[in-house]
Amino acid sequence: MTQAELDILVAQIGEEILARMERVAAGAAPKKGEGLNLPAEVCPGCVQRCAQTCARNTKEILAAGADRVSASERLTKIDPSIAAMIDHTILKPDATRDEVVKVCREARQYGFASVCVNPYWVPLARAELAGSPVKVCSVVGFPLGATSTEAKAGETAAAVRSGAREIDMVINVGALRSGDHEAVRFDIQQVAAAAHAGGAILKVILETALLDDGQKATACTLAKLAGADFVKTSTGFGPSGATAHDVALMRAVVGPEMGVKAAGGIRTLQDLQTMTAAGATRIGASASVKIVEAAAA
Repeated sequence: MTQAELDILVAQIGEEILARMERVAAGAAPKKGEGLNLPAEVCPGCVQRCAQTCARNTKEILAAGADRVSASERLTKIDPSIAAMIDHTILKPDATRDEVVKVCREARQYGFASVCVNPYWVPLARAELAGSPVKVCSVVGFPLGATSTEAKAGETAAAVRSGAREIDMVINVGALRSGDHEAVRFDIQQVAAAAHAGGAILKVILETALLDDGQKATACTLAKLAGADFVKTSTGFGPSGATAHDVALMRAVVGPEMGVKAAGGIRTLQDLQTMTAAGATRIGASASVKIVEAAAA
């Protein structure tokens, strides 16, 4: 595919997605095949179109199709079925060895899906989690995304060799905003190839707070074309985090074939429900204890 052909495809998809979003905002019913058309998930008598969850209980999220929830450290009392959805995360730059070990032991104890750490800590996390089903997740080009493609691919390969089975990469935001679509696609494609070669999955972080709707739609399209497994809203280090609008737009672009992760600013059970209703299949939250205890209550 040439650069000109890619630009035309991206423009066409972006125009269609934004048109769909405008129709939804105006209250028009979605056309057949558009959006989240899951009437079976709507509670009897409910008019909120909660496509993947409702306000009754966090367990509804599991039944509706969410496969993980990611959160930060300090998790305590958790339902094991909810814990199995959580990526237990410690990405702060001043994290110590003892703190990483603590997070790993919590993940082993509660049965979380993964522990997400900066690349330096991958070997330690792998050793701490040996013999458990908990995966190691690491980040690439984090948190700015402005490193070279070669550096991102090399960082991915090194993390996978060290034991990472999930990779969260940040796109080249500046290249996207400059209209360099082929550069962004190639960047993601090379990281996806390095991750998949080692049996890892790839989540692509857009940093949506820095993009307009057209750029968000374009980034999702490029991630899908490049072979990524998930798109994710934010790093948690940007100017703001996830919104339901962004999650719905991302889901509309990638369709049901990819995961959508909402992260940043999700502090309550209601926030979580809002994001899953918009189309998120994973949630990143630092207020994880408050959320899961509210669900248990």
